[in-house]
Amino acid sequence: MGARKYRWLVVSLAFGIGFWLLGWLIPDGPWHMAVKGCAVAALAVFAFERANSVSRPIAMVMVFGALGDVLIEIDLEIGALAFLCGHCFACWFYVTNRRRLRWVDAPVGAALLIGIPALTALLLPERTGVLAYACGLAAMTVGAWISRFRRDRVAAGAVLFAVSDLLLFAHLGPLAGSVVPGLLVWPLYYFGQVLIVDGVVNRPQLMITASRASRVSGRVAIATESGRAP
Repeated sequence: MGARKYRWLVVSLAFGIGFWLLGWLIPDGPWHMAVKGCAVAALAVFAFERANSVSRPIAMVMVFGALGDVLIEIDLEIGALAFLCGHCFACWFYVTNRRRLRWVDAPVGAALLIGIPALTALLLPERTGVLAYACGLAAMTVGAWISRFRRDRVAAGAVLFAVSDLLLFAHLGPLAGSVVPGLLVWPLYYFGQVLIVDGVVNRPQLMITASRASRVSGRVAIATESGRAP
């Protein structure tokens, strides 16, 4: 039974790693798009099966990712729109499950929120549509940082996703002739998605969320006033 729990993760890794290493052998067209899309699609199925009612929305985030992987092969803007929808949905999910923030979270969040669009503007200064997408990407990354899920999984995965997109933007601009983006864009993106799902589904965080913290504080205050608190 233990192995069955991870069967879709194994399928995802097979497609994800296989596409990274052997994708160049598959000619452009339906088969290329299918193999590429199956990597994150299988990850979505794994997340849906393994998640509980609170964490299950992360499966929908992966669905948007799989759609983006396929549609971007047809049209760059349509694929980017699918990813942007996923970023907006993920941001809502992360903010709903936010942690109790500390002062250090403000500068980190500000650096991500400003830095990702700023780097995008430097790489592609005349592409306003890409800049709008980068703002959604930055919001998703900040949301992952402030979420209650483990930062060494979810926030790290979101950062890998952002770095992958920045390399893709560089490939469309100053690094158009470089092989580096082609080598790194997919593994950074895919393993970022794996870390995100792993952090949400397989590493439950016992940390109290900000919304629960406010409710608990309120109950403690009422109990104290009524003389029932220890």
